[in-house]
Amino acid sequence: MPIDEILESNTQLLGAWRFFARHSPNGEVLDLPEVHIASANGVWQMLNIAMPRGPHETAEELQRSAAAAARYFESRGCAWMFAVCEDWLAPGFRSRAAELLAPYGLNPGLDTTGMVTDRLVEPVRPLPALEFRQAVDSQGRNDVADINAHSYDTPRDLVREPLDVPAYFSGDNQGVGYVSYRDGKPASCATVLPVDGIAYVALVATMSEHRKLGCAEAVIRKALAETHRTQGLQRTTLHATPAGYPVYLRMGYRAVTRIHFYMAAAKGH
Repeated sequence: MPIDEILESNTQLLGAWRFFARHSPNGEVLDLPEVHIASANGVWQMLNIAMPRGPHETAEELQRSAAAAARYFESRGCAWMFAVCEDWLAPGFRSRAAELLAPYGLNPGLDTTGMVTDRLVEPVRPLPALEFRQAVDSQGRNDVADINAHSYDTPRDLVREPLDVPAYFSGDNQGVGYVSYRDGKPASCATVLPVDGIAYVALVATMSEHRKLGCAEAVIRKALAETHRTQGLQRTTLHATPAGYPVYLRMGYRAVTRIHFYMAAAKGH
């Protein structure tokens, strides 16, 4: 894959989590010598992230990055994630990443594919008739939280407070978040964040009973259309889980790189 697009995928991921952190009441963004930190410093692990500053040629470099991140999060008692780009690890130790990170409390978690497109293609199948509401109030933000909690098998009380942040969803040159409703019930959600002039898609999730119907695609298209209308952003990036990958391919995204998320529990847990 083109090196510049691999860098873009990493930069976009970091930029999105910096957005979350900067708008979170307890958030912090740090560029340490060994690692980037972008953390809401809250109870939901998904919003507390560390990333290497660039490619690693040796296993020792990777471990120094992980050690610096572990020191930061352990001092704050937060569960956290370490996002590692597969293409940024030298082939000689790439397959050993999980073994190398285990001493820092990190275990394999999500595997994602960084994807990009300059223009969505037309839907390849009819999309369902849904009601869309922008998450501009606490009820809408709670619906986003509850759908994500369901999708990630997480207690919703851990997700509601961290996502009750207007800037993540309300527009006005900030995040644009929508919830779709089917038969009056929350079905799916998506948020688009402006990151360096690019529309980054995040917090996509669908309730089990509404999956495989096109609900996620529909709400993503709605959020992207609103972002394009209000902010003029056309190019869009995201990091797809295996479940979402075929949806994004149908929408016109293409794969750029793979990023693995390693998870660490709060110290003492």
